[in-house]
Amino acid sequence: MARQTQITIKSPAEQQAMRVAGRLAADVLDMIGPRVKPGISTGELDQICHDYIVGVQKAIPAPLNYKGFPKSICTSVNHVVCHGIPGERQLRTGDIVNIDITVIKEGFHGDTSRMFLVGDTPVQARRLCSICFEAMWLGIRQVAPGRKLGDLGHGIQQYVESSGYSVVREYCGHGIGRVFHEDPQVLHYGEPGTGLAIEPGMTFTVEPMVNAGRRHVRLLRDGWTVVTKDHSLSAQWEHTVLVTADGFEVLTLGATDRSTCS
Repeated sequence: MARQTQITIKSPAEQQAMRVAGRLAADVLDMIGPRVKPGISTGELDQICHDYIVGVQKAIPAPLNYKGFPKSICTSVNHVVCHGIPGERQLRTGDIVNIDITVIKEGFHGDTSRMFLVGDTPVQARRLCSICFEAMWLGIRQVAPGRKLGDLGHGIQQYVESSGYSVVREYCGHGIGRVFHEDPQVLHYGEPGTGLAIEPGMTFTVEPMVNAGRRHVRLLRDGWTVVTKDHSLSAQWEHTVLVTADGFEVLTLGATDRSTCS
């Protein structure tokens, strides 16, 4: 039986609530960025973000206890693709780390992640992060009413693979709103002109995971941490996007990007 798709089209009031949640999620990444230095543990980063979300933003860290996830943020270091659990691991010079933040404010979710370079990072790692960042934006720029989700995925896949990297296929972007993960699924590969038609009022994430080696991944025994099978480096960037009448609005821009776009 075909899977039934349940898309939520956000009203103007709901769109505004999504803007608030998205801004808060971005603000957490702005806050934590300067703390990402050699010697700090991923558990310390989690605690700082948790205290900021709960104490300062008066919001809720969505990952905490979500389907049993034990922490308030995800920290994915080097060959960890996604859903890394913060803990005692101390960051070292040369590491790359994705910090994934989702906050709930007034019942709505804002979801975003960034790559951070720890100290003096090898040029290969910097290039991977840069290609992944550009791939995310290439996908976002495909978003407009009447386009298909396959257009978005195809654009990302073509760019990544032509750059010598691979796109993870087991994990994808997702609809978001009152629910953390809702329809549609947003694949980061595909064929142009295929998939769901994009409509105004939809909100979803674009979050490609790009591997320096092969695309294959495996899930560790903790049930959460996903790593590259070949132990190659992996990068991910993520924004929450609102489909507008004539294009898109990115709801999770950081302060630097907001000033550039204003």
